[in-house]
Amino acid sequence: MAEVEFEPLGASVLVHVELPQAKNQEDLEELHRLAESAGGDIKDAVVCRRNAIDPRTYVGSGKVEEIADAVRAHDAKVVVFNSPLTPAQERNLEKEIGVRVMDRIALILVIFAMRARTYEGKLQVELAQLRYEQARLVRGWTHLERQKGGFGLRGGPGETQIELDRRALRERISAIKEDLEVVARRREQNRQERKKNAVPVVSFVGYTNAGKSTLFNRLTRSEVYAADQLFATLDPTLRNMVLPTVGKVVFADTVGFIRHLPHELVAAFRATLEETIQSDLLLHIIDIADQRIEDNIEAVNAVLTQIKADKVPALLVFNKSDLKEEVAAGIVRDESGKPVRVNVSARTGAGLDELLAAVSELLSLDQCKFELKLGYQDGKLRAMLCELKAVESLGYDETGSEHVKITLKPSDASRIDKLSKGRLKECLFNCDGIPWLQEEVFDFDDID
Repeated sequence: MAEVEFEPLGASVLVHVELPQAKNQEDLEELHRLAESAGGDIKDAVVCRRNAIDPRTYVGSGKVEEIADAVRAHDAKVVVFNSPLTPAQERNLEKEIGVRVMDRIALILVIFAMRARTYEGKLQVELAQLRYEQARLVRGWTHLERQKGGFGLRGGPGETQIELDRRALRERISAIKEDLEVVARRREQNRQERKKNAVPVVSFVGYTNAGKSTLFNRLTRSEVYAADQLFATLDPTLRNMVLPTVGKVVFADTVGFIRHLPHELVAAFRATLEETIQSDLLLHIIDIADQRIEDNIEAVNAVLTQIKADKVPALLVFNKSDLKEEVAAGIVRDESGKPVRVNVSARTGAGLDELLAAVSELLSLDQCKFELKLGYQDGKLRAMLCELKAVESLGYDETGSEHVKITLKPSDASRIDKLSKGRLKECLFNCDGIPWLQEEVFDFDDID
């Protein structure tokens, strides 16, 4: 597989456009940090307000002149827009400004290329880059002259080269998809094995740079790369843990989220994000010292909704409590006594024991205990329950019917009921208060 190539941005000028229909003012600081994470040396930031987007240059001719002046004044090498640009807009801007122009999506792809370490991660980055470049391929061949005149001619060398390159792109994208399907099947096999052995999965999610990887390392004694930069962790990392009352648990560290996560990246990183969707519990890591804490929480929740993981139970984890004197490490409970938040410090270790205790308590609450009355025709249902190691005890009544005591997660119960065509519900015995929380099995293809 060809390595994904990248170069640090170097001297950069940022462009932020405020539109009346968009709530993007808070994104300027995020763009600044994204550019720094990609190796950018920020020289200037041009901010403007517009009532509508200019179809040719996005910002209008006057503002283009201002950006060009800033580029010349600082000898900048790249201009970064905090908005998606069309291929034509990029081409027009580069022609008038005289340096490389990229939008927010291209910037994030550069960072992802820098962070990818595993074979799967590199494939995902390359796939996202190729999909992004498909519509922009024409820019590379505008210097080629078209043939003119001649009866029966269908175009010049530029057209022919574009067609060849588009075909090469399609073939490479198809090959990457096939390779990713192989990786996805392996990941699914491991996931099914965990389900078979009834091993719960706890995924770390949160706004990028909230301290997820530092906390993950502290809890699992791992050495996942952690740094004070956006998207320091890209590839998912899974580690086994043993918790009291629960037993073996898998902790999964995932890629950090940002505001307006591009759909192209969601589609490309579907296998990685599936770990989040298929989790039994989400630990939503929040930087309590960040001034935009509410905005960050809202941004993460928006991405969870986008990838359809908003139905997974979540526990808020307020990290960096050592930076807030008024915040004491420990568990915060709701009126019913259920843990809803834990204050911790990944740096000092404060509150980590309480966090593990809260995780154990929530995973134990997720288990439903009930009894089934099985007949001779329920062999397949019995086999599925035994495969999940959900059977606590077996017995028979005076009529010869088999009574089975079950401990099962609601999601697994719903899935087995669907596979058994409703037979699980029909066999329920002493079933008062049994929650059926998830009535359908999630299909990730819904977001494509």
